[in-house]
Amino acid sequence: MPAYKLAIFDWDGTLMDSVAHIVDSMQQAAYVLGETVPSVSAVRHIIGLGLPEAIALLFPTASQATREQIRQQYAQHFLAHSAAKSELFAGAEPLLAQLTQQGYLLAIATGKSRLGLDRVLAQTGIAHYFVATRCADETASKPHPLMLQELLNYTNTAPQDSIMIGDTSYDMEMAQRINMPRLGVSYGVHSIDTLQQYQPLAIVDSLYQLHDYLY
Repeated sequence: MPAYKLAIFDWDGTLMDSVAHIVDSMQQAAYVLGETVPSVSAVRHIIGLGLPEAIALLFPTASQATREQIRQQYAQHFLAHSAAKSELFAGAEPLLAQLTQQGYLLAIATGKSRLGLDRVLAQTGIAHYFVATRCADETASKPHPLMLQELLNYTNTAPQDSIMIGDTSYDMEMAQRINMPRLGVSYGVHSIDTLQQYQPLAIVDSLYQLHDYLY
């Protein structure tokens, strides 16, 4: 029997190695529009949030119109290069296949848009592993736990029978808010020290190491 009924994964920085592409796309958007280009560390810090929330933090003095222009430029650049610059982390698909065989239900909780997630799931060919997905533009952005609550409702699963797996404080915090067990991954954007503040069961260095905590 699996240790949990439902395993919920973050996407960027957890299943997909897309952090550098996100940083580059955001910096390019700012440059094209003549805005102050945010630092790599500043962009890394907001990965995991919904795009409007992320842009608001990176460009706090920009008008709503300018923020919308940044969003459009970011999306345009990200889409144009996503297939070439973003790949699944090593072990991602074998892990999903093994968890499915073990009887897990799998889901995604992501700061990506619905359009963006559907596109990358089609590119990678792994959509069939997931029984449900929730995106930031169709619910509340992380760290609000609404997307987790919606996934729990959809799968008829209790928080204690589920586990959240992610690379950011936003993933850990939203799970902590509803007393859901959680696992951090160290190879994403937020530091081990930051993740540990939200009392994860463990912090692993690769997807392969997740086996020890999910079986």
